[in-house]
Parts: sequence; structure tokens; C-alpha cells
Amino acid sequence: MSTAQPERESTVANLFGQQGSGGPTVLRILLGAQLRHLRESRNIGRDAAGYAIRASGSKISRIELGRVGFKERDVADLLTLYGVADPKRREALLSLASRANVLGWWHDYADILASWFEVYVGLEEAASRIRAYEVQFVPGLLQTEDYARAVTLLGHPDATTEEIDRRVALRMTRQQVLSGEDATHLWAVMDEAALRRPLGGVEVMRTQLDHLIEMAASPNVTLQIVPFMRGGHAAAGGPFSILRFAEPDLPDVVYLEQLTSAVYLDKAEDVDRYLAVMERLCVDAEPAAATTGFLAQIRDEL
Repeated sequence: MSTAQPERESTVANLFGQQGSGGPTVLRILLGAQLRHLRESRNIGRDAAGYAIRASGSKISRIELGRVGFKERDVADLLTLYGVADPKRREALLSLASRANVLGWWHDYADILASWFEVYVGLEEAASRIRAYEVQFVPGLLQTEDYARAVTLLGHPDATTEEIDRRVALRMTRQQVLSGEDATHLWAVMDEAALRRPLGGVEVMRTQLDHLIEMAASPNVTLQIVPFMRGGHAAAGGPFSILRFAEPDLPDVVYLEQLTSAVYLDKAEDVDRYLAVMERLCVDAEPAAATTGFLAQIRDEL
């Protein structure tokens, strides 16, 4: 235990020195993990920790999972309970709590953003690498505005034009993670079915295919297609994403979206299973070098 402590302190110190590192969602998760390590090192139960901040054990669980914001008073009281007396360390952790409470850009879309998906947007913003498999649609980070509008209308047929516009704007803003100096690396595997379904009409789909050809040439985008001729493949359970982060304290996260909710998996055995499926998908798919030609052929057949 004593050998691991300096590493955790180093992580906090590094985050303290990096403005905006990771985004608020990841900062909450990191601080929650730090607080859990401190609590467990003192053999203090969640209920006892909750009592110290006038809350319940379930509130401590939510704090440690990074699912709620932090009150500075609560963090200070927990640090005292956990025996953290060093002023510099307390300052670093309290500063981390303050920065974790800063609202992300996606808060402007709170009226249309489901809470279960808000977590994903925050993780996506902070991920250094995203691997995704899609069977029905082009991945959201690679959609054109017109294609995104067609997909959004499918999911929200009764929404007003204003709401549809905001949902499309949210998706377009998310795509900024693929540009800039610290751009996220996206490795997407798509089923051919997603490319053969002309959402929005033929012209919209042709433009979408041209966009995929352009994005496939980006140094931080790897795109592979699983053709019909491969038959069945490893991802029989449907689409999923795996997010990886630069922060050493954060595990990979598997994201599984459902109709009205989502599942987030970060246990090593679960992540390893999905990583193995993703690797098999990449083997089953056409090599990335063949993607541009594959997309051009589908476009010309429309």
C-alpha cells in the first residue's frame, strides 16, 4: 500500500498543474478514485464516511464513482477523516474538486441531453483513444450534418425543428474531439449494412460516403468495413465502444447504448472480453488500406 501512494499523489499533482486536463467528468472520476483509495487505506466503511459529511453510504458510493459533483466542505471533511494533513496535498485535492465541478460545454444542451448519455459525452471528450463498432449507422463522430439529421429524425420523429437542430448541433460539436493538437484517435469498424442504408436519401448518403473517404485519410482516424461476404462475426451482440484515457488511474470503459439508457463497463474481465471481440472484428474486416476503395465502390453503386 505504501508503495502505491506516491503514484497516486503524483497523479493528483500532475492534474493540478494541467488546466482543463481530462474535462470535468474525468476529473470527478479521478478524484472519486483518490477518495476511495484513501478511505480503504484507513479501513473506513462507506456508512462511516457518509456520516462524517452528513450523508449516506450510497452518497459516498456515488462520489467515489464520480457520478455527482463535490462540495468543498465535504471533500475537506473526508480528507480530515482519512488523515490527509499535508497542506499541499489537501490543496491539490481541493483544487481538483473545484475544477471537477466546472460545467462541460455540453451543459448548454442539458434540455435535450439524457443524464445517461451526458456521462458518455464527458468521457468521449476526455478519451485519448476510442474504438467503436457500428452495425446500423455511421459512427456519430463521422456523420455529416445532413446524415446526422436523418438519424436524429428516426429517433425523435415527434420533435420540433428547433429540437432536431439542437440535437444535430450537439453531435457536430462532439466531433471537435477529432481535430486539434490533442485529437482523439478513433478506430471504427463498420458493418457494410450501415453503408448500404441510404438514410436521408441517395445524395445525403453519397455525401456521407465522401466524408468517410476524407476522414479515413486523417492520421488519427482508422476505418474498417466488415463486408457482407464475411457472414457472421464476433460482435453478434450489437454495437459498442471502448474508450481509453491518458490518465493512468482510469481504466478503459466499454459503452453499450440502449434505447432509453446505457451500460458502462470498466471491470477488467468485461473490458478484456470486448477488446478480444474488437480484435476479432478487425481481423474479419477488410484492412484499413482497402477502406477508401470499398467506400468509393458503394458510393458509385448508389
